Amino acid sequence: MRARRLGWAGLEIEAGGERLLIDYVRDLSPLFTGWKPGEHVAAPSGKAAAALVTHLHRDHTDAPALADALTPGAPVLRPAPGHGDDVDNMTTLPAERELARHRLAAEVVDVWSTRELGPFRATAVPAVDGLGDPQLNWVVEADGQRVFHGGDTMFHGYWWLIARRFGPFDAVFLPANGAVVDAPHLQPPSPLPAALDPRQAAVVSEILDARYAVPIHYEPEQPDKIAGYVEVSDPGDELRTHAGRRAHVLAVGEWLDLAM
Repeated sequence: MRARRLGWAGLEIEAGGERLLIDYVRDLSPLFTGWKPGEHVAAPSGKAAAALVTHLHRDHTDAPALADALTPGAPVLRPAPGHGDDVDNMTTLPAERELARHRLAAEVVDVWSTRELGPFRATAVPAVDGLGDPQLNWVVEADGQRVFHGGDTMFHGYWWLIARRFGPFDAVFLPANGAVVDAPHLQPPSPLPAALDPRQAAVVSEILDARYAVPIHYEPEQPDKIAGYVEVSDPGDELRTHAGRRAHVLAVGEWLDLAM
């Protein structure tokens, strides 16, 4: 099995001649001001047989991109819809509407459920979203290797349970930008990170007993973000400081061969 960083939180996994996508996005303009679709991200290297999404924020679920990247009828496994009214769900509704509009084979999955997807075995595991929206993280196994994808989860108390059930991991792809979010519908705002920061990501990689800890959910170019979104200045370098030899920073488009 090998994995390729597609930019932001996007990941392409290849095994047995097939591809699986996680949180692949092509258009980051809802979060990055002034960016055009396709900028600072890599396209999958070929059509994918399935996709996993961690949550329905638009920077993690890009239905038009998935419609172009997947084979016809390919499953898209996703968490449950948001709770409450339209104000509660304002950050998930755009992706919900796009999934329906593009007629993707989206399927809501429960935590701890497992699906066989060709050569891949994917299990949804607990995660905690910094804005209170439903989120899953993913454990993917193939070719005798095992990886974890952390979306943009916060630190939580499920890590040890995930480690006991699935560890050790060949690679863990973890958010590391420690974003602090001041959103209009979440007032008063919190000064605490709504996603793992580099120190927290290093702790998670140790608990999960990872061979490689790969930072995601950041861009080294540090483009302008929407107002109220402030992140760590250099997550990759800080992860190296905290995680030591485990830290493995991938450039956008770079592969990590887990069989080596």
